[in-house]
Amino acid sequence: MISAIYFSVSQSILPAILISVTAYTLLRAIYNLFFSPLSAIPGPWYAAVSDMWLTYHVLRLEQCKTVQQLFEIYGPVVRVGPNKVVFCDASTMRSVYSVHKFNKSSYYKSLLTNDNDHAMTTLEHAPHAIRRKSYAPHYNPNNLAQFQSEMHDFTLELVDTLESMSGKSVLDCLSVFRHLMVDVLVSTSFGIRLGAVGKWAQGVVDPLSTAINDFPKRGILRSAVPVWAWKMVCRIPCQRWRQMCDSDKTMAEFVTGRVYDMRAQMASGKHEETEKSPMLQRLLAHRYSSTNSLMPDHDLISESMGHMIAGSDTTSTSLSYFFWELSRRADIMKRLQAELDDAMPDRRSIPDISTLQRLPYLNAFIKEGLRLYGAAPSLLERVVPDSTSKSGALNEGFDLMGFALPSGTVVATQAWSMHRDESVFPSPEQFNPDRWLESCASPEELLIMSQHMMPFGTGTRVCGGQNLAQIMLRVVVAAVARNFDVVAPSETNERTMEMKDSFVIFPASMECKLAFLPRRI
Repeated sequence: MISAIYFSVSQSILPAILISVTAYTLLRAIYNLFFSPLSAIPGPWYAAVSDMWLTYHVLRLEQCKTVQQLFEIYGPVVRVGPNKVVFCDASTMRSVYSVHKFNKSSYYKSLLTNDNDHAMTTLEHAPHAIRRKSYAPHYNPNNLAQFQSEMHDFTLELVDTLESMSGKSVLDCLSVFRHLMVDVLVSTSFGIRLGAVGKWAQGVVDPLSTAINDFPKRGILRSAVPVWAWKMVCRIPCQRWRQMCDSDKTMAEFVTGRVYDMRAQMASGKHEETEKSPMLQRLLAHRYSSTNSLMPDHDLISESMGHMIAGSDTTSTSLSYFFWELSRRADIMKRLQAELDDAMPDRRSIPDISTLQRLPYLNAFIKEGLRLYGAAPSLLERVVPDSTSKSGALNEGFDLMGFALPSGTVVATQAWSMHRDESVFPSPEQFNPDRWLESCASPEELLIMSQHMMPFGTGTRVCGGQNLAQIMLRVVVAAVARNFDVVAPSETNERTMEMKDSFVIFPASMECKLAFLPRRI
């Protein structure tokens, strides 16, 4: 009797629920298409209906290229979701990221470390400014100059390793340069020498370097699926898959150990603060200005993890693409080596960064490399805020290139498209360092190009560690190009090196195999 009643009720309720859901979905789609405040903004109709279309391209690791194609079709302002608008314009970029300083969108929460915020995942501007004060002095150029001896030592260790191979075998640049950057970051951040390059040379797998490599992929997957689905994904019985899911845990354990070790050394007086203090020592001594309290351990750990991730995989990816470009451009390599031969008469002595920054062709090469191969060219999402007028009345909205956007709208631009604006960078897909030379471009042209460059982000949320990255890019390119010619085997080609993106870029083959042949000079 009861079962019969239940069956009868189910027969009458379920169709009603299905009809209601269908009607709601249809009405919502109609509203998004025709009545939303964003309906006047150009873009594909299916993107306005649902976020699923863009999510599909995110999962295909082709969001950057997809957005670029939309700009080419619809112009510099495009609607890519029910509540998301992207743009490609230098003036608007300054307005959003520098003048109005919009807060970040919730997307960044997918990049949490140790299930806690760090500078990159702190959405609001004011709390981020407080966090930034704790580490900003570490990345001051004068402070980083104190660590040049370590940077040179690690780089020359890599040079020795490459010489021992004598070009007899190809190696995965993504892996070797990641290990190099892990050595640099662990030394400058924690004051210890990890020996990651040495482990790589011996064929020993370094779990920390592997975890850092896995974390961006973990983040993109975590951002694209619900929490319950993510938990199920992490239970897939595959050791390599679980290693990727546990990459956050692996890094947290390493950093936690360094925090406890450093605190014990400071308490015993073995690690007195000097002009050359590792970043962790500064964080342990830092007090929040609002409360005068020390940073709690969970903030120390997550902040340190964030810097390791942001600094190692990104720089190693850009370096890999730089040397791949040199492997197929003998003309560029010849000019670069000629300049370096004069600046580095002793091939074992790396010049001071102030000297490297004065080499015209090296710096033109680095700028052009960052234009095409900056490691984080993806959408930098921000949220249009509520704004209050001087009279106290609430004014909702933001004028974006003639379109009125209501508060809560997600807006973004991407370095991928800003760096490929043909009106600013003629033949934008061509790798051409000459475009940055004063002998080839007017001061006005150089200024406009610089205003469109954002390889480390832009505005008040620009990458805090960009000075360290800029130093290492010059040091490594100078040392390796001075000592080696670079050759790409047939297995490394346009297809395998096609750029995929999961906020950061990486080759389609997930590797960049090159051979380094010692120069006979």
